[in-house]
Amino acid sequence: MQNEQYPQISSSKSDIKRLEKVGLLNLPSSDDEGGLKLGLMFQSLRRQWRVIIGVTIVVTSLALLRSVTSKPNYQSEFEILARAITKESKIISDVTKDTGNNDGNGKGSIDKATLKTLKSPSVLVPIVDQLKLKYPDISYDSLVSNLDVKPVPESEILNVSYQDKDPEEVKEVLDLVSKAYLNYSLQERLSDVQQGIEFVETQLPQVQKRTEKLQDQLQNFRQKYNLIDPGSSSTQLAAQISTISQQRLENQVKLDETRALFVELNRQITEPTVNSKASSAFQNNARYQSLLAQIQLLETQIAKELSVFTENTDRVQSLRDQMGNLVLLLSQEEQRTRELIASKIQELEDRNTVLLLSEEQLNQQVKQLSVVSRQYTDIQQEIKITNDTLNQFLTKREALLIDAGQRKAPWQILTPLKDPVSSFTLRQNGILGLILGLLVGIGVALFLEKVSNLIRSTQEIKDLAKLPILGVIPSNAVLIDDTSKDKVLDIVSGNQSLPDKDNQSFTGSLTKITKFIPLIHRSDKNLEDKFNSTHSYYSTPLFLESFRSLYTNIRLLSPDNEIHSVVISSSIIGEGKTTTSVNLAQAAAALGKRVLLVDADLRRPKIHSQLLLNNDLGLSNLISADLSLDEVVQRSPLEPNLSILTSGQVPPDPTRLLSSQKMQSLMQLFYEKFDLVIYDTPPLIGMVDAKLIASKTDGMILVVGLDKAKSSNLIQSLEQLKNSRITVFGIVANGSKDYAPSTSNTYYS
Repeated sequence: MQNEQYPQISSSKSDIKRLEKVGLLNLPSSDDEGGLKLGLMFQSLRRQWRVIIGVTIVVTSLALLRSVTSKPNYQSEFEILARAITKESKIISDVTKDTGNNDGNGKGSIDKATLKTLKSPSVLVPIVDQLKLKYPDISYDSLVSNLDVKPVPESEILNVSYQDKDPEEVKEVLDLVSKAYLNYSLQERLSDVQQGIEFVETQLPQVQKRTEKLQDQLQNFRQKYNLIDPGSSSTQLAAQISTISQQRLENQVKLDETRALFVELNRQITEPTVNSKASSAFQNNARYQSLLAQIQLLETQIAKELSVFTENTDRVQSLRDQMGNLVLLLSQEEQRTRELIASKIQELEDRNTVLLLSEEQLNQQVKQLSVVSRQYTDIQQEIKITNDTLNQFLTKREALLIDAGQRKAPWQILTPLKDPVSSFTLRQNGILGLILGLLVGIGVALFLEKVSNLIRSTQEIKDLAKLPILGVIPSNAVLIDDTSKDKVLDIVSGNQSLPDKDNQSFTGSLTKITKFIPLIHRSDKNLEDKFNSTHSYYSTPLFLESFRSLYTNIRLLSPDNEIHSVVISSSIIGEGKTTTSVNLAQAAAALGKRVLLVDADLRRPKIHSQLLLNNDLGLSNLISADLSLDEVVQRSPLEPNLSILTSGQVPPDPTRLLSSQKMQSLMQLFYEKFDLVIYDTPPLIGMVDAKLIASKTDGMILVVGLDKAKSSNLIQSLEQLKNSRITVFGIVANGSKDYAPSTSNTYYS
């Protein structure tokens, strides 16, 4: 039989998307991944509850035992305000702030250097020397290890505590420590005051020298630019610019008027008309008007003479000569007037040029003055700053000199020293031991879970295999128990009748009863008929429903190309592959499919023992001998559509039989005669039988037994299938303790 005769279905991305669409694959989203991991951790802790309780009891007991046997520690404490509240502290703070040397941590906090100093030998060794007379065993190291100095958050308060087994020693140590800390604060204050005085004395000459230098710079600046105040000079320049601008505007108006007059004069000269209106330049010229009047008078006289005399008469010619002389004089007057106006235009243009140049010079002076003014202002500001700094230094020097004579400690004890009390009680140690025991127990439990390498949940299968979960089989479904077997044997022997629907003591998985149907069938045909009458009642438990759901999911893998043959296998033995094969075959047959269940595990066959079938003839005989299919195939008495082919006699070399040409021909025959062929094969690890058969079928379904299979085995099996290019439809999670059926659970229960 050729492999291409069977439609191959791979678990590609399209298949996985289809499974998600029909609800077969409930992979967690990225948003739910944290919740799923947390849920798996809680499941691990629940499985290891005995370990957690045991470790907790041991640790708590040890803590209580230590509390009872060991001598208690006593502890006392006091609080001290570690803030400089004297006048010189504020002065020193202002000095360092003004000079940019403020390196403190800010208000409301105590620097680490102070905390380290308070536990340094310079402060604590004198205390140790005083206590050695009464407590010879005390040392600096022991004092530091038992002394705790902690700052109160967001404040300048120190909490100082000390613990020891001797309450009197605790009290004396803290009393000396409080005095030492107050003395330390006083010495620090005096040191700060002296440092402040030295700092001021060092800075004063520099500030004074800086002030004198700036004063000289200001004086030279005034002399260089010949100004006292840039502000007044700027006002004067602005007034001059305004005056010149006004003059230039007036001159421009006159120039425009004169140019217009010159143009009109030229037009009248070039187009002389006696009767035309004279221009304004001629109207104001008395000589021009006199000549014009004489010409007009002569024209009148000539007109009168011509009315009496002819043109050639002496009188008319005399008048003509006078007219010519007057016209010549008039022309000369016009030329003189024209020259005067042209001279006026030139004069106005020259004045306009001078005014424009003056305005530009003043604007340039204004620009230069702005730069000078800024430099002047900068110098003035520097002088003001240095003068202020100088005055502050002088004032602070006087204040520091006055305060240097005071001998008051700046720190204050806020809470008095308390009587030493036991630091831990039996109850407190018990609670701490309980908490520590729980934490250690949880750690041990998680470690054991990690070391076990067992697959505990379907989510772990999804994370490891990246394949769809086709079905989840509940863990409380046992194929058969002793009670069920005894009752069936009673039915076979006739000592007990079949239970009815009202009998709740014998209800359960169909598999518990159906295993013995062949035995019933061989013992009493009528008993089989009676049993078949209650078949519909016993075929509805949740266990079988999970397999019907499994078969439905397999069908949905390829709705267009129906799956006809499938191999059921697992990584190792004991994961429930045979149970899955049997019940899957029954579920498919119950849904009307012609199903053949083949026990292809020729090494350790189990189907015949589970179903109490005769295994004298089976698959091995069918391959090696010339037998017909009907001679070896057995039919289920409960499911007419279910046929079973047991393994037969165990051959010496199962691999040779399964890889033979006869086996391929038989598989082709099975494929043609049945709607679905299910092969129960050996485990994958260590054997090739399952891969040989799977290569000639539509694909394989891998059974993973929860709390039985190891992740390393599953990964190894999947790697083998990948290398062999075997199509894997998905995984069946067997033995789930968290099986959640549909809402029909209420009906079944």
